[in-house]
Amino acid sequence: MERKIGTVSMGIRCPIIREGDDLVKIACDSVLEALESENLELKDKSVIALTESIVARSQGNYAKVEDIATDVKAKLGGETVGVIFPILSRNRFAIILKGIAQGCKKIVLMLSYPSDEVGNALLSYDELDEAGVNPFSDVLSLEKYRELFGHKVHEFTGVDYIDYYANMIKKQGCEVEVIFANQARTILNYTKNVICCDIHTRFRTKRLLKNAGGEKIYGLDDILTSSINGSGYNEKYGLLGSNKSTEDTIKLFPKECKDLVVTIQSEILKRTGKHVECMVYGDGAFKDPQGKIWELADPVVSPAFTDGLIGTPNELKLKYLADNEFKNLKGEELKKAISASIKAKDHNLKGDMASQGTTPRQLTDLIGSLCDLTSGSGDKGTPIILVQGYFDNFTD
Repeated sequence: MERKIGTVSMGIRCPIIREGDDLVKIACDSVLEALESENLELKDKSVIALTESIVARSQGNYAKVEDIATDVKAKLGGETVGVIFPILSRNRFAIILKGIAQGCKKIVLMLSYPSDEVGNALLSYDELDEAGVNPFSDVLSLEKYRELFGHKVHEFTGVDYIDYYANMIKKQGCEVEVIFANQARTILNYTKNVICCDIHTRFRTKRLLKNAGGEKIYGLDDILTSSINGSGYNEKYGLLGSNKSTEDTIKLFPKECKDLVVTIQSEILKRTGKHVECMVYGDGAFKDPQGKIWELADPVVSPAFTDGLIGTPNELKLKYLADNEFKNLKGEELKKAISASIKAKDHNLKGDMASQGTTPRQLTDLIGSLCDLTSGSGDKGTPIILVQGYFDNFTD
């Protein structure tokens, strides 16, 4: 019988992961036991994906607020520091800010507006237009901002992040001045020592500040790149990708874990004879049209993956073929013609009109987004995802 099911993404339940746990054994056992329980078969070219959280937890990759403070003070001098372009997040940034504040005497907190880098809004563009404010050039003090826009809370969290961040800084015994600006170089009017907290624009921001006379210019990816008093660390991403663990502890993005995914791939081949791909995933890469929020607070979607996941999709657009090259065909004749085109397609369709409308993104970004949506971020208890049929097409 002809196959009727294409791509399937399944959340796999596994034990609660603690430091030192054998993730290779847990991942392989959990996937194979789940398939057996549902009377399903593991297919070649399936993808086993592990959320970054359980990888970092198994590594014990945690750090304390005091560790952040120690590194910040050592690198920036402990006096007045500009903290610019942070995202508005209790989970992602609040604990980091607490540590930064403990390592400084004063923070000039510069918030981008009307929203942060990932779309969390302080206000709307319509409100800016009504107030006659130009976000590309105008610099607003806290007093001017309050005069124009008052006190607003986040649509989903109900938090006034301006007050929340300012009060957190003050509670650490650190002075705070809040300003609103979208040009990075503005901060140099207040201090030459800066922590750039943006994620995906960080390299440009640091370059602009250094070229404009900044003295001690760091990004979040430059803090905790090595262990402080035995703390966890991330040599490549520093504090980027971290999450709140407790009120005084953060879980960092996983350290190097290519060996993990390769070993899981090898173990599955040994136990089943099936060749699978494996990856670690964090935030997906998609935008919420209602809240305008990008689900991409991690520096990358996947910090580690097997080699079969390198590259981008190489697909033909079925509706293009049906509406153009084979517009006079239908039924079984149309199906055979499209199938023949797929089988004969070039290994590189870049620039081919028949591929227009397919998604030109990295496979790991696409599959990682699928996995993130499948696992969710709450209490589903499925931090391992099995994706089957992703690399199939209409002819399989």
